[in-house]
Amino acid sequence: MMRFALQARFTLSGDVSGLTKEFEKFIAETNESILKKGPEKLAVIEKYAIEKGTLSLFITSEGTLRPHNALLQIKNALSKDLGKTHHVGVRGITIENYMISFDLAHEPLKEVTIPFAEVKIQGKQATMVLSDVSEEFLRRNYIDRMMNRVKEKVENQYYEGKAEFWKLIWKSKEKPSIWTQDPTEQMESLGWLKQGPTKGKWFYRPQAAAILKTMEHIAIKEVLEPLGFQEVIESHIKPFEIWLKTGHMEGMPYEFYYVAEPKTRDAKDWERFIDLTKITKEVPVEELQKNLSAPTAGICYAQCPMIYWSFKGKTIAETSLPVSVYDKTAISARYESGGRHGIERVDEFHRIEPVYIGTREQLLSLREKLLERYKHVFNDIFDLEWRMAWVTPWYMQQAGKIADEGTQDTGTIDFEAYMPYRGTRQDSEWLEFQNLSILGDKYITAFNIKAQKSVLWSGCSGIGLERWTTAFLAQKGLDPKSWPDGFKKYLQNLPEGIQFL
Repeated sequence: MMRFALQARFTLSGDVSGLTKEFEKFIAETNESILKKGPEKLAVIEKYAIEKGTLSLFITSEGTLRPHNALLQIKNALSKDLGKTHHVGVRGITIENYMISFDLAHEPLKEVTIPFAEVKIQGKQATMVLSDVSEEFLRRNYIDRMMNRVKEKVENQYYEGKAEFWKLIWKSKEKPSIWTQDPTEQMESLGWLKQGPTKGKWFYRPQAAAILKTMEHIAIKEVLEPLGFQEVIESHIKPFEIWLKTGHMEGMPYEFYYVAEPKTRDAKDWERFIDLTKITKEVPVEELQKNLSAPTAGICYAQCPMIYWSFKGKTIAETSLPVSVYDKTAISARYESGGRHGIERVDEFHRIEPVYIGTREQLLSLREKLLERYKHVFNDIFDLEWRMAWVTPWYMQQAGKIADEGTQDTGTIDFEAYMPYRGTRQDSEWLEFQNLSILGDKYITAFNIKAQKSVLWSGCSGIGLERWTTAFLAQKGLDPKSWPDGFKKYLQNLPEGIQFL
């Protein structure tokens, strides 16, 4: 059940205080035309008042026709009517008070607030009160989005603290542990790694770099190329418009690294900044901010959004389906909470992102083939102890929701590796080191991607090189002699590295 009560004021270009009869007729006709459909009243002008250059209206509705939408129609009709007979126009609309009541699925567990309105909730009924709202605000359809946001916030309160959906679907045999050390700590002590100058970044010296590049080589040669994936190259920098379409902007804004451009390249505008830097030998942050534009982009969070953007508005030939591409160039950045962690949880990481677009049948078939290739790598080359599980898809995690088991046509499979240094198999946290998702038409619709005839779906399967490396080294150690023969075919010996005195 919804109820809308709107108090609005039209500002007119002339004095209309002498047009009482004309307005009485206009209001009566509006109630019987614009605000009515057949015998049904969609909305009603309950009261009105004219005073010199203004017309005030009080409009109510039970939701069939939103009063704010009706108001824009009334403005057009009033402008036409007054302009023709009295040469008076409508200069603007002001919302003096707008009360919107609607039902919720659940009673909120705590207070709910949103921008632009005061929210009051009694039981399962919410009331939003807006005041001093512009005409542009109405035209942008914010009202319905505000209602949806209140409902969404209440729903999300019931998901907070609830465990993610997780269902085991496959598990390897237990493998004997060769060692129980944290590979990041050990590589750092050996000088293979150096923590970056800022949180969550690492410098990979030759030994660690060789392992990461081997992981990349194996992923391409053993997983992607056999399935016909083609490489693409994309930018590290993602404009906000892409994240708005994918939902990342509203889902993960607190995890982005933002990019700010200089306002100008004119050295004269930067003279004071340069002077202060030379004199103080420090970066004058306040002066810097004066010369930066507001961010309009961020560093890559995941490669798939820009891949989808590259297909925006395109119609793909049936002969090109399924489209199977990957990027390994863009470095991903995510602002992680807390202090420093190992290379398995970083603010900056290296990843290969395969993206696939095709029919439902093509993607379900491709998923099975990808699973076979991943199993081959993790069993025959890495000799890992690992498992697979259906989980809450990451795009639902962004919205704070928990997945149901569903049909399993769409959704996410996580690949998790046992980490001996963390404790027992039963009590310790396994590392999610790979995933595979089919997303249905979520991004196909967002970017208006079409095929000649087919209905398209899409999916992705991010391959994190740091995660692969950590899972492998945590079980197999740092000594190449103890590595499985399958892996030694790709990397038998490590570089000597650099000796420091």
